[in-house]
Amino acid sequence: MLVDQLALHGVELAFCVPGESYLAVLDALHDAPIRLVTCRHEAAAANMAEAHGKLTGKPGICLVTRGPGATQASVGIHTAQQDSTPLILLIGQVGRDMLDREAFQEIDYRRMFQPMAKWVAQIDRAERIPEFLARAFSVATAGRPGPVVLALPEDMLVDEVDVADAQPYTPVQTHPGAEELERLRELLESAERPFVLAGGGGWTAAAASDLLAFCAANALPVGTSFRCQDYVDNLAPEHAGHVGVGIDPKLAARVTEADVLLVVGARLGEMTTGGYTLVEPPLPRQTLVHVHAGAEELGRVFQPALAINAGSPEFAAAVRRLPGSSPSPSRRAWVEAAHADYLATLEPVTPPGELNLSQVVRTLRERLPDDAILCNGAGNFAVWGHRFFPFRHYRTQLAPTSGAMGYGVPAAIAAKLAQPGCVVVCIAGDGDFLMSGNELATAVHEDAAIIVLVVNNGMYGTIRMHQERDYPGRVVGTSLTNPDFAAFAQSFGVSGELVARTEEFAPALDRALATGRPALLELRVDPEGITPQATLTAVREGSAAAERTETA
Repeated sequence: MLVDQLALHGVELAFCVPGESYLAVLDALHDAPIRLVTCRHEAAAANMAEAHGKLTGKPGICLVTRGPGATQASVGIHTAQQDSTPLILLIGQVGRDMLDREAFQEIDYRRMFQPMAKWVAQIDRAERIPEFLARAFSVATAGRPGPVVLALPEDMLVDEVDVADAQPYTPVQTHPGAEELERLRELLESAERPFVLAGGGGWTAAAASDLLAFCAANALPVGTSFRCQDYVDNLAPEHAGHVGVGIDPKLAARVTEADVLLVVGARLGEMTTGGYTLVEPPLPRQTLVHVHAGAEELGRVFQPALAINAGSPEFAAAVRRLPGSSPSPSRRAWVEAAHADYLATLEPVTPPGELNLSQVVRTLRERLPDDAILCNGAGNFAVWGHRFFPFRHYRTQLAPTSGAMGYGVPAAIAAKLAQPGCVVVCIAGDGDFLMSGNELATAVHEDAAIIVLVVNNGMYGTIRMHQERDYPGRVVGTSLTNPDFAAFAQSFGVSGELVARTEEFAPALDRALATGRPALLELRVDPEGITPQATLTAVREGSAAAERTETA
């Protein structure tokens, strides 16, 4: 019955690590029209489901066993919550007659997941499976999307009951009202330095197109929030850049100097606001118009001048239908200057060493089709892709706003399975990659021809950078001893190569694209080139100089 409900609600793909606590579900999947992807770790299974939900807009499905399986899958639930991604985690549970005895691998999942999920429940009566599954799909997709967790007692799964199916779920979203749209139009008409910021969950390709058309008709520069860079065509004349980690100082100034700031879908979290400095709580210096699908988010941190409770697609469709304005020449100059500043950030830099990551990303731009999907986990390596790669189409970037390491490889596998005709590239750091690199086995097993670029600098680079800034010269816990990544890949049957010089990358990428199977390129870089703007030595010496000045 449970598997029938999954199929009824449109599930075609699910991710799991098998466990004895939900054997009955596995048996039902044997004859179901649902493709089951078996992973090597529950964290990867949950990340694949999260990436699938992010890519498709439909709840990603993950199945894990009780206890260790659930705790290891929790990282994907945290990411789904912070990234506003629809996801349903199904967990095998101890039998009902053993509950509350701390039986083998028993956890109270309602208490465990309550802070990081939209809804957590346990299905104790089999006849309520259709009800609980229908609610799970509705909750995961309504308003601000997010994760749902359902625990499945082992003995309940073998009960026999006679109950009708539910109806397929229909996502519910709010729409902007006429008065709100009129007030927005008035604010934008009088603005001299407006700025639009797009982000958050629940978007669609149509929403991205609608918002960009609205910005073009009204001379509005539009940026994207942390790791939502594909929400706007980056080469469109209205695009102003990425309001996230390592923000261009000129773009940061535009956000802080804006007289009207229209935020569509983004929560305005720490990463997007530069630690709550670009937009200051509780009352921003900008006239803030905040559009969000979750009513509980509006006014939670920032007090907007105008709050609009609406889904991003619904809002974008509504504003696209508004009549265009007649912006002043200064407004048009404001938009043109913002886009020119963004284009300037795409120019390569010259970091230390023989392998230049900015040139590597430029080669990706030249070699990959516009609909290629780029995935990454967390670390300083990601800054190079975020800065130098212009995204052209909605859902071509899969990256965790939660800052979770180990996300890139599972996300790439999920993307390739969902969009087999697309080129899928994962950019991973050396520390980041080895948190989920074992999933190359899954890529081979599922014939998912992903390309993984492992940026190897022999350390946890982000933490090392912070160490040198805050405790210069006192390095501890951040150095790594790595394997031969190319040989590691080859041991799985994956094509593997070492790239040590910039000029070696393009032909190696061409070979990876042509191989027709999973491929890995190890990019061995100089650890000094910690960011596009700074070296480790500069960070260390700048911190030491600041300390000497403060002491003096």
